[in-house]
Amino acid sequence: MANQINENIVWHDTTISKQDRQKKNNHKSCILWFTGLSGAGKSTLANAVEKKLYENHIHSYVLDGDNVRHGLNKGLGFSDEDRKENIRRIGEVAKLFIDAGVITCTAFISPFREDRDKVREIVEEGEFIEVYVKCSLETCEQRDPKGLYKKARAGEIPEFTGISSPYEEPNAPELIVETDKLSIEEAADQVLLYLQAKAII
Repeated sequence: MANQINENIVWHDTTISKQDRQKKNNHKSCILWFTGLSGAGKSTLANAVEKKLYENHIHSYVLDGDNVRHGLNKGLGFSDEDRKENIRRIGEVAKLFIDAGVITCTAFISPFREDRDKVREIVEEGEFIEVYVKCSLETCEQRDPKGLYKKARAGEIPEFTGISSPYEEPNAPELIVETDKLSIEEAADQVLLYLQAKAII
């Protein structure tokens, strides 16, 4: 039955293309995929980057891990399978934002390389910019803005990335931003300089 339904689904090309929207916006669109441990500063950095983009009249949007789990991915838990589905859905949504001519900042732990690579595969070359928000586990644990590490150490949160569940560092990210060595301002500037160097903005 499922196959029957799929056979009846046809992709419809839009009248206005991605290129049309990019031309009107006067900048290209892409995914800035911020990945790293909980507490590394992904959401903070994504929002700081968006603020700078906004101030420069660049169309952008932040997809934040916690926010998305309040709605689109409300029914997903934190098992490996649910984490994979969480990232798959986000990748598809981010791809739609690219088509809309928007620079999308995604702030998700996204602990598995395979899942991040699958998102890279569904967009065009140069449209997926993996930003490794690098921060030592010790610093993340000291920050612990949501008190999650404390709960994980107490055994209250099973499958917590960095403690009881693995985090696979990117092998070849487009950018490494070390948030335990830079201010948020410096880190955001590093991302904008990359976008400028690649003629995205």
